[in-house]
Amino acid sequence: MDLVELTRRFRSVRGASEALCEPLSPEDCCAQSMPDASPAKWHLAHTSWFFETLILEKRNGYRPFDPTYRVLFNSYYNSLGEQYPRPHRGLLTRPSFDEVLAYRGHVDRHILESLENGLDADDLSVLELGIHHEQQHQELLLADIKHLLSQNPLHPVYLAESDGGERASGAAVADLGWCEIESGVERIGFAGKDFAFDNERPRHRVHVEAFALGNRLVTNGEILDFMADGGYTTPGLWLSDGWARVVSKGWRAPLYWEQRGGGWWTFTLSGMRRVRRDEPACHVSYYEANAYAAWAGARLPTETEWEILASAVPVEGNFQESGRLHPAPLSSTGPPAQLFGDVWEWTASAYAPYPGFRPLTGSLGEYNGKFMSSQMVLRGGSCATAASHIRCTYRNFFYPEDRWQWSGIRLARDA
Repeated sequence: MDLVELTRRFRSVRGASEALCEPLSPEDCCAQSMPDASPAKWHLAHTSWFFETLILEKRNGYRPFDPTYRVLFNSYYNSLGEQYPRPHRGLLTRPSFDEVLAYRGHVDRHILESLENGLDADDLSVLELGIHHEQQHQELLLADIKHLLSQNPLHPVYLAESDGGERASGAAVADLGWCEIESGVERIGFAGKDFAFDNERPRHRVHVEAFALGNRLVTNGEILDFMADGGYTTPGLWLSDGWARVVSKGWRAPLYWEQRGGGWWTFTLSGMRRVRRDEPACHVSYYEANAYAAWAGARLPTETEWEILASAVPVEGNFQESGRLHPAPLSSTGPPAQLFGDVWEWTASAYAPYPGFRPLTGSLGEYNGKFMSSQMVLRGGSCATAASHIRCTYRNFFYPEDRWQWSGIRLARDA
């Protein structure tokens, strides 16, 4: 990426983060609803900490905005010192939201000055990584805000719906079809000069048996059928850890679903709305996705299978820029559909290094590699993902019980 484009991207992404907070009150920006979430204010500060700590602190004559922020807003970089405990981030009423905005302004000015005066190739690479890091936090910010607002019995609206406020139950969806792929040796992983995270490399060969992937995402209507057939009360459909979670947490529907007057409603960033049968199912855990697949007589795709199919499809879909911030009903008639955007798609693949994987050097080696344990891979992006941030090789990862992300289901089967 040339210097002009990198500068433009930096300004645009930094501005977009602050724009996401405009519908929020100062109280919204400080609260934390669970240990896995972070306050919006913390996201704004941490992304600034990234640029300050990994680029600006190396510049001669640079003075940190506030030295205490080095601990307060360090997420998980042990090589860079102590971190304030993640479960307690909601207790950080100080610095104020305005002080965090001032911090962002300070960092932005110095980064832009450094770009004008010249950054070496290593710093330019870190800057590009930081831009994509901030886009990751934009999606996390939206997910965390949704979880926070869902705890409020007033069901606050973050942003008015952009689709005309449709509240219908949803139209019928065509029966699931299958996209078949023959067995053979394929290549997956990123290869090129554009940006990609270290966990997407290196590109390598894989052998796959013949398989088929669903030509669309699983819908709310199909989840309702699963529920009506005892899906959440039939232990034989579930992995052992998944069934333990169903019992201990009382799961009987996807996250944010609530039964009212014999019908199901769901909380969205536009407030409560009826569950539409034609929308992609979302906010399900890996355990729920796997149980649904078993009930449907299918399975979840491996990330290899998913990437092979997605590599032949344009990266188009319902992303953050649409303003909907909610999965959209199927609009494309040609298979495969909805591979990008709408919901992150759970795969059957554990998050592990590719053959020949090498983490980044120095502190940035902590960015991805140390999380390659006990998590599952998701693919494709969601309605809260920035369109410029996603590609077919992108590997997201979460723990199998996680539900607060926009995570959904695509089925697979052996061909």
